[in-house]
Amino acid sequence: VSALVALQSCQCLAWKPRPVVAWGAESQHVVAGYSDGTMRVFSISRTEMELKMHPHAAALTAIAYSTDGEMILSGDKDGLVAVSSPRTGMTIRVLGDHKGSPITVLQCTRKQYYDFGVEGGELWLATSLDRRVSVWASDWLKDKCELLDWLSFPAPASPEGLCSLPPSLAAFCPWEHGTLVYVGFGMQKEALFYSLRKKQVVEKISLPYFATSLSLSPAARFMAVGFGERLLRLLRCPASDAQDYTGHDDTVHLCRFAPSGRRLLTASHSAILLWELTGG
Repeated sequence: VSALVALQSCQCLAWKPRPVVAWGAESQHVVAGYSDGTMRVFSISRTEMELKMHPHAAALTAIAYSTDGEMILSGDKDGLVAVSSPRTGMTIRVLGDHKGSPITVLQCTRKQYYDFGVEGGELWLATSLDRRVSVWASDWLKDKCELLDWLSFPAPASPEGLCSLPPSLAAFCPWEHGTLVYVGFGMQKEALFYSLRKKQVVEKISLPYFATSLSLSPAARFMAVGFGERLLRLLRCPASDAQDYTGHDDTVHLCRFAPSGRRLLTASHSAILLWELTGG
C-alpha cells in the first residue's frame, strides 16, 4: 500500500490481528498514526484507505489493535490514550493517567478475567517516557476497563553523558504468563521481569547499555534488545546465554520478532536487517 498524506508524517503502525480460524491467512488491514493526531486504517487487498479518525490533538506516538481486532488503542506525545472502534469510527474512551509524558508502548494480550480476579477478556499495557507502566483489564463489548497495576521505575536525578534519555519500553512475557518485561533509563542498565501476581520484580538481567528497543519471541524463550551503540543482543531466558551482533550503522531503534519466532527484524537509521534464528 502506498498512501500519500500531505504534510503529515507517519509515526507508528500496527497490523490488524488475523482471525484465529484463518490459519495461514495474512492480515488485510493496517492502522497508521500520524503527527496531526489522526489515524488511518488501510486495506491491503484493495490498496486504499478505508477509515480516518481524529482521536488526538497531539502527534501519535504508539498504536495497537486489541487482540480481537475490534478496537484500536492509540497514544500521543501528551500522554493521552484513546480507545476507538474501527467499525464505527468513534472514540469510546480516553485515558489521561499518563498525561504529561509521551506514550512509548501500547500492547494487548489475551487473558481471562479469572487470571487476576478481575473482569475482562484482555490485558493491555501502556508505557510512557517518564518510566511509568499501567496495566489494564478490559472487556470492550461491556465497556469495562479496570486498572490492574501501576508501575513507576526510579532513575538518577541528573543523567550524565546522555544527550537524550533512552525510551521506556515494556512487553508482556509470552512464555511467563502474568509477567511483563521492562527496560529503560534507571539506576542500573538492566531488563526487569515484573510479576503481576506477586506485585514485584522477580528477575533482573544485566545489560551492557541502556536499551533502545525490545522484543520477546512468541515461540521460544528469546529476548532481543537493541542499543544506541549499534549493538543487538539476543538473550536466551533465563539469562543463561547471550549473543551480541553488530552490523547496524546507528542506534538499533526497532526489534521485532515474527509471529513464528524464527525471524527477527531490526532497524537503524539507514539499515533494516532480517535475522534467521536457528536451533531451539
